Amino acid sequence: QVQLQESGPGLVKPSQTLSLTCTVSGASIPTGLYYWAWIRQPPGKGPEWMGVISSSGSTYYSPALKIRTSIARDTSKNQFTLQLLSVTPEDTAVYYCAASKRLIIGATAEHLYDYWGQGMQVTVSS
Repeated sequence: QVQLQESGPGLVKPSQTLSLTCTVSGASIPTGLYYWAWIRQPPGKGPEWMGVISSSGSTYYSPALKIRTSIARDTSKNQFTLQLLSVTPEDTAVYYCAASKRLIIGATAEHLYDYWGQGMQVTVSS
């Protein structure tokens, strides 16, 4: 059973960098079985696809967030990370990491992904 767990600070100040980690168990990130994605859902809004990283390290980003977003992997810790630069209160959301057996770009429907983390609330406020 694959499990994903998000971690990081729950409160970030405006203009700072949001950094989250997704720890994976039950699967090895480099093996190539899954793609590893970040999705967020702001309060009162629908989910937003942010980006994805492949087992080999290739990345794909939302055009709307590309300039501020970086996704990386740490194979020694079996983790993948999200960095979002220059955050504003509009970046307040529940952030999810997810795994899929196919490369998914732009879509957030729950059934498309094989595994999800439980989600982590991140608030941007001074």
